[in-house]
Amino acid sequence: MILRTFGWSFAVTALGLVAAFFYGGPAGFALVAVLAILEISLSFDNAVVNAKVLDRMSPFWQKIFLTIGIAIAVFGMRLVFPLLIVVITAGLGPIEAFDLALNDPDKYHAAMESAYPTIAAFGGMFLMMLFLNFVFEDHAHKWLPWLERPLARIGKLEQLAVVVAGGSLALVAGLWAKDPGDVMIAGVLGMVTYILVNGLGELFSGAGEVGDDEDEDGEDGAEGEIAVPSRKGPSDLALATGKAGFFLFLYLEVLDASFSFDGVIGAFAISTDPIVIALGLGIGAMYIRSLTVFLVRKGTLHEYVYLEHGAHWAIGALATCMLISIAHHVPEWITGGLGAGLIIAAFASSVLRNRSKGEGDAGSGDGEGKPLHSTKV
Repeated sequence: MILRTFGWSFAVTALGLVAAFFYGGPAGFALVAVLAILEISLSFDNAVVNAKVLDRMSPFWQKIFLTIGIAIAVFGMRLVFPLLIVVITAGLGPIEAFDLALNDPDKYHAAMESAYPTIAAFGGMFLMMLFLNFVFEDHAHKWLPWLERPLARIGKLEQLAVVVAGGSLALVAGLWAKDPGDVMIAGVLGMVTYILVNGLGELFSGAGEVGDDEDEDGEDGAEGEIAVPSRKGPSDLALATGKAGFFLFLYLEVLDASFSFDGVIGAFAISTDPIVIALGLGIGAMYIRSLTVFLVRKGTLHEYVYLEHGAHWAIGALATCMLISIAHHVPEWITGGLGAGLIIAAFASSVLRNRSKGEGDAGSGDGEGKPLHSTKV
């Protein structure tokens, strides 16, 4: 099970570390190893949320996510995306930006940092929408009932997540941002991206497109049947295929991008060499993908029912840190520590819950294979 799930990650780790040694010697080897560990520790909440969404996708779209999606995550977001940012902000061509990255990493880093407020606004608002849509929904299980119950009650007001997220963005842009217009535009685009992908996923799944498009990926019609989705986000789709699967795939890629923004910028605190950063973060991204698959295959989210809650609260903490970092630097150990702490606390609470209810009751409450918070009619 371990080798089957993490085999590619082990192989990429070996190749990446060997490449790092030949490229930068022992120092390059050590820096790549540190960056890989940093990426894994900062992105564990990403794996938990990815697993929840991946569990709702058909085998065909799971394979797409684990093949094309890995290429996008490793090469696109960790190598091409930083270059693209420099191309746009510095007004350089792609070849000039790559030359700058190799020969003047300090200037390359400065160009990326100048673009960070807009990057943080986009990623922070996308993650904020994901967090708010989760906490404003009523769930079968409540990790923090004293807080989650009142949030679910006020969440009955339609589009409350948009109101809260938009108000937070206006506050941050008006009080802290050096370029309020750029921050507002980027933040609104982050919200629009979330709403668009979410809405399209629900549209095609709710309209029966899941069953209509089975021929294109060779799945049985029965497997396309889904629980009635709640109004609160694409993670509620079950075994989505066809167009619904495609939009879930897009959702996962944007989600991964939002998580990676902070990590890519923060990696420059460890090394300014873009090759070293790409190798280290690429290795870490592979393990996040493998961990996602492991959580799905083991049914961990069904057994430890508060893990999803902890991951979303960690996402809320990360989104808040990204918005604060528009004006004030937030150390990586704070964002990573908050995320890891919340997930560890949620896991411990799940273990205690399972022990108190007995092993036979460990995963009950929602029905195996159904979303923990799907709407039943």
